[in-house]
Amino acid sequence: MTGSTVLRGGTVLTVDAGRSVLPGHDVLVTGDRIAAIGPDLAVPPGTEEIDATGGIVMPGMIDTHRHMWQTAMRGYGADWTLTQYFVWYYLEWGTIFRPDDVYAGNLLSALESLDAGVTTTVVWSHGLQTPQHGDAAVDALTSTGGRFVLAYGNIQQAPAAWTADPGFRDFVARRITPGDDMLGFQLAFDVTGDPAFPERPAFEAARELGVPVTTHAGVWGATNDDGIRLMHEHGFMTPETVYVHSATLSDDSYQRIAATGGSVSVATESEQSAGQGYPPTWALRRYGIPVSLSMDTSVWWSGDLFSAMRTTLGADRSREHLEAHARGDTVTNSALRADQVVEWATRGGARAIGREHDLGSVEVGKKADLVLIRNDHSPVSFPLLNPHGHVVFQAQRGDVHTVLVEGRVVKRDGRLVADLGRARSAIESTVAHLRGHLGEDAWQAGMHPEVVETTVLENPYQYSDYQRTTTAGD
Repeated sequence: MTGSTVLRGGTVLTVDAGRSVLPGHDVLVTGDRIAAIGPDLAVPPGTEEIDATGGIVMPGMIDTHRHMWQTAMRGYGADWTLTQYFVWYYLEWGTIFRPDDVYAGNLLSALESLDAGVTTTVVWSHGLQTPQHGDAAVDALTSTGGRFVLAYGNIQQAPAAWTADPGFRDFVARRITPGDDMLGFQLAFDVTGDPAFPERPAFEAARELGVPVTTHAGVWGATNDDGIRLMHEHGFMTPETVYVHSATLSDDSYQRIAATGGSVSVATESEQSAGQGYPPTWALRRYGIPVSLSMDTSVWWSGDLFSAMRTTLGADRSREHLEAHARGDTVTNSALRADQVVEWATRGGARAIGREHDLGSVEVGKKADLVLIRNDHSPVSFPLLNPHGHVVFQAQRGDVHTVLVEGRVVKRDGRLVADLGRARSAIESTVAHLRGHLGEDAWQAGMHPEVVETTVLENPYQYSDYQRTTTAGD
């Protein structure tokens, strides 16, 4: 528990059920909770006061899918396709990541999240080859002051194998505490569509442990409708299931997700660049499927949800215009609005991880995960006319002035409280290890792939012999 902090005089985006906007309001934090919201609040003696005048106070953003262990390779895959990503991590070099490298990536990515006002991140950790890798991941996350959900996975083994491993079960017993406010837990694995449904034991393990499953669904060339159908027919689609991407699914699959109450994590920058499929919010809205946002991996893209909001709104509207033009029509009113996308980046994420009761909005009694957007040195910070639109189209990580998690200030006056020296040292060691292991020629070739004709990588999940005909290369 902390003392008291008050953010004075900001425009509060509550993201409550009515998406209320409260100009000139204070937000008082006592301990780990929001104690009061209103103008000119009386506060307890000794309360830290933060001037929010001219700024926006909003809920901490929630990223529901990020491969944080890969962050040491920031920007390395800027020119990759999804196939090249699969080859590099799944087939060639993913196995050379040591526990120290997972630690380094998670540490840097966790700090990157907090810096951008992302107070909760689902750590899609499919690089945990051993329980020691898992320990390293948790050690890094818990050292930063952020809130996380560890989505445990291992792309180097079949889900049925690693979920049954005694070492994994020991890890869960040692490191995961049910109901932990700061570190939640999920299982992360994908479903190939193999009719034998080899992933069934992993779903049963999740059910036994009482934790949700998050899975990459609707990814062109990797996971599509057969996987959704198998999950549904075997009774493993639940309201807690988070389907990542879901960009190449049929109407039948979307109907199954909607009927079972699941949600979709949309990573628009990823989908529109890597090739999973067109960012699917246009379809998800049609079926009323809940949406959250995510950034996927810093191997390609930025690590902040300002980019996610901006690109998601743009992709959805682009689809709307293109379909109208194909009919000879003109869109005269946008169906998707800025306030909805802000909701997806905050409350939508809270809903996806089962924390809507205490995260995702600025309301009395909820957890004090808060972001102040204010930059007095930027001409882009004023005038503040449409706060939701300002967040989506104008703001960026450099405008994040203050961040609170669990009532504690983790970023103040535009600077992280944490020292970056430890992260820098860990990352330098990891980059040296990776670069040295590959050799300079392979390192450069991986970063700058040749522009050549390639066949689709059929089934990157090597634990199954299943082959589909729709995307198979010659």
